[in-house]
Amino acid sequence: MIKFGTDGYRAIIGKDFTFEVVSKIAQAHADSLRERNGKKIIIGYDTRFMSSDYAELVAEVFSSNGFEVILSNSVCTTPALSYAVKHLKADEGVMITASHNGYKYNGYKIKGSYGGPATPEIIKSVEDKIGKNEVKTGKKDWQLFDLNNLYLNTIKSYFDYSIFKQKESKLVHDPMFATSVGMYNKLLEDTFIDVIQINHFRDPYFGFHHPEPIDKNLSLLKAKVIATEADIGIANDGDSDRIGVVAEDGEFVNTQIAYALLLLHTVRNRKTKGSVVKTVSTTYLVDRIAKKENIKLHKTPVGFKYVADIMLKEQVAFGGEESGGYGFGFHIPERDGILSGMLFLEMMMLYGKPLTEIIKDLFKEFGESYYKREDLKVEGDKGIKLVEDLKNKEIKEFAGLKVKEKDLTDGVKLIFEDDSWILFRASGTEPVLRIYVETPKLELTEKVLNEGKQLIL
Repeated sequence: MIKFGTDGYRAIIGKDFTFEVVSKIAQAHADSLRERNGKKIIIGYDTRFMSSDYAELVAEVFSSNGFEVILSNSVCTTPALSYAVKHLKADEGVMITASHNGYKYNGYKIKGSYGGPATPEIIKSVEDKIGKNEVKTGKKDWQLFDLNNLYLNTIKSYFDYSIFKQKESKLVHDPMFATSVGMYNKLLEDTFIDVIQINHFRDPYFGFHHPEPIDKNLSLLKAKVIATEADIGIANDGDSDRIGVVAEDGEFVNTQIAYALLLLHTVRNRKTKGSVVKTVSTTYLVDRIAKKENIKLHKTPVGFKYVADIMLKEQVAFGGEESGGYGFGFHIPERDGILSGMLFLEMMMLYGKPLTEIIKDLFKEFGESYYKREDLKVEGDKGIKLVEDLKNKEIKEFAGLKVKEKDLTDGVKLIFEDDSWILFRASGTEPVLRIYVETPKLELTEKVLNEGKQLIL
């Protein structure tokens, strides 16, 4: 059975992600979209093995079903595809990508007309139709379009470019062999920011790493920042909807701090109006910022689709999640790693301070935060059973800390009296238990995490 996960359908190329499977998904998608009176589709693809071939197959299926089809004329990012769907007034979009998964995988993401993740209703409609009708092929009638150029021009329009000419600065960018190659060079040409690229050629193997911009995958970026005395290092994942940041001291800026910095910059410096959306695994700094800035705060389960859903229903200034995906109310209801990077640069230029100093100022105003996450491989449904046990168990104290609240929004989150917390979430698709911890002291974070791991080891 073909089932979509939290962000599209993903599977191993040649095993479960085949031309036959993709054509069945595309036909079901076409049937679903026709049923909802859709007529126009836009298709993009990443740098993975066969992505362009899969994209052309999807274009052929939709064309053969009588749809107006626009196909990216080259590799593009997910934010570029999503923006084009909205700007070019398409009914939906398809992005062939497996995002940050390893090189063996590819995927099929569906985007709504609003330029964000497809709703659960859309996904269910497509899933229910897979294999029901014969796949139509044979007609190859589509328009090639430069989605990247449209997107980059839009990103430029969000900034007063004089800010990037205040002083000479240096950025090291790691596109992780994927879709964001050359993007910052184009965005920052004719500015005083010198862009140095690493891993900036197409490699479908992604250097035999997952194209995920997390600390353990960014050793070269951290070293390059130090070696070149750069002001900041930025990495983007396989389809560029997420960001990883390295400060001038060569240290990785965890995604929770990145969220808080971007939120504060968006609402305080840019004065973007609206509420804030965070997932249950996101830092307590968000709550404190929202309270001080007098902003309405929404909390959702893990997954940007929940954030996007609120962005569609009301005016939202900023929304994001712990995984490094952030969305902005002045843009589209979609994670955007490239825009996030540009906003980091703007922030640094406005403050005129190194990133480490900006983080110190954040801690001084809102309190310190030290965060860690560990994904533990477990046997069978052991992780799911632990989470269920914790849901039903009365817990007054954990790791020597008094529990003031148990949050069951997604998994089990124990919140302590000083706002510290630990979250247990079991994966529904693989035998993995995720443990997230945030406290105001690094030693305490490690202690609480170790206590959490003892429950399953």
